[in-house]
Amino acid sequence: MDPSTAETAPPAPTKSVTRAVEVRLQLAEEIVTGQLSPGAALDESELARRFGVSRTPVREALRVLAASGLVESRAHRGAVVAHPTPQRLVDMFETMAELEALCAGLAATNMTSAERRALERLHEAMGAAMRAGEAARYRDFNETFHATIYQATHNAYLAEITTETRTRVQPFRRAQFAALGRIGKSHAEHEAVVAAILRGDRTAAATAMRAHIFIVRDAYGRFLEEL
Repeated sequence: MDPSTAETAPPAPTKSVTRAVEVRLQLAEEIVTGQLSPGAALDESELARRFGVSRTPVREALRVLAASGLVESRAHRGAVVAHPTPQRLVDMFETMAELEALCAGLAATNMTSAERRALERLHEAMGAAMRAGEAARYRDFNETFHATIYQATHNAYLAEITTETRTRVQPFRRAQFAALGRIGKSHAEHEAVVAAILRGDRTAAATAMRAHIFIVRDAYGRFLEEL
């Protein structure tokens, strides 16, 4: 986020800007909700026709989904729907929690005044979306919220590896919003993170963010049980 424009630009959720991202998010949703069953073939040509794209964005989408453990690529046999093992999910969320905790802690000490005000405004906009029942808008805002904290560390390498890890965990993080009452609880968890960051409390910010990610992990587990 550019501090010079943080106070004037209205908060807006991050939008998917590539067809590969659009394809990936749609396929991820269908896999984690069971619309695409484990073992189902994912033919690049058929997917390209379905989404009205070339095979290049489809191939990129499948590559990222494979990194998340949702797709298994088989030599000379194409890709099929997979599912990460429980231990793989534990490992992914544990790593995500520590990276995000580090980001929140650094943001608490490194954020500029303009960035702090922008984060506060974004959090308020998320609250409005939550109260209005705008689930899709809240999910998009959520992407912006976490990305804003990554950038506020002013540590480009940490922001890069955290974003890469988040991309792998993203399908599971987005799916948990389907759990009843989850958006309201998510916003309350964000409140604790934002409050700690705004008062410059590095330890509290890291603790609140780590707890938030573990709650997300558990919410995803409950979401699977309800399918």
